[in-house]
Amino acid sequence: MNTSTMTAPTVQAEMHDVAGSPVALRRRGTGDPLLFLHGAGFTGRWLRFHEALARGADVIAPEHIGFGATPRQDWLETIDDLVIHYDDLRRSLELETFDLVGYSLGGWIAAAYAVTYPERLRTLTLITPIGLRIPGRPPFADLFQMEPADVFGTVFNDPTNMAEVAVDMTDLDTLVAAYEESSTLARLVWNPRYDRRLPRRLRRVDRPALIVGAENDRLVPDEACDLYASHLPDARVERIPGTGHALVIEQPERTAQTILEFIRTERGGEQ
Repeated sequence: MNTSTMTAPTVQAEMHDVAGSPVALRRRGTGDPLLFLHGAGFTGRWLRFHEALARGADVIAPEHIGFGATPRQDWLETIDDLVIHYDDLRRSLELETFDLVGYSLGGWIAAAYAVTYPERLRTLTLITPIGLRIPGRPPFADLFQMEPADVFGTVFNDPTNMAEVAVDMTDLDTLVAAYEESSTLARLVWNPRYDRRLPRRLRRVDRPALIVGAENDRLVPDEACDLYASHLPDARVERIPGTGHALVIEQPERTAQTILEFIRTERGGEQ
C-alpha cells in the first residue's frame, strides 16, 4: 500500500550549542539513545521514519552543519570535521554510549565516527551509505549535474512516494536553502567522492553493524552495501524490497523496524 499521504507529527527543532556552533536538533521517543545522521536532503522536518524509530528508541536527529536550520561554519572542510563535531554533540548531551544510524551521506559520517570512537557505540547501522571507492564504478551518480526533478527520479524507486518530502522549487527560500545545502555537500565530497583510508580503518569497529540496502538503488551502486559489510568485523546486509535510495521515505516503517529489531537482538546478545 502506498503510504505517501501519511505524515508524522510535527517535532520542532531546538537550537543546541555544540562547542560554540548552533545546531538544529529534534528529539523524541523513549528508551536508549539513538543518534540519527541524515543524508544530503530531506532536512527541516520530522519524518515518518523518525517517528517509527522513536517508538523503540530515544531518537536524536541533528541537522549537519550547513544543512537545514543549522548554519554553515567556516571551519567545516571535511567529513573528519563532522566526526569531531558529533563527538562534541555527544559530550554536550552527556551520552556515554548510543546506537548510531547514518543514512547516505550520514552513513559515511557515521562510519568515520565509528572508526574514530568505536568505544562510544553499542551498534552501528549504515543505510545506503556512500564513502567507499567501488572498483570500476563511480561512488554515486553525479547529483551536481542533475536538475531537481532528475534527483528525485534517481533516488526514488516509485515517484508516487515523494509526497512527504515534495518541495516547491519555484519558492525563492526553498531554492536558496537547496543551493546552500548543495554547496556544503560539494565542500565535503567534491574530490574525491570517497575516503581511500576508510576500508582499512573499518576493521577498528568492534561493534555489531547492520548495512541496510535498497532493492534498486540508482544513486549508489548496490555493491557499496556489500563492500562496507566486507570491511567491518561483524556486519550483515539487509535489503528493503521495493525501494530505491530514498528507502527511509518509501518504506519508513519497514526500514525503522529492521533497525530496531537488529538493535534489540544485539542488546539481548550482550545480556
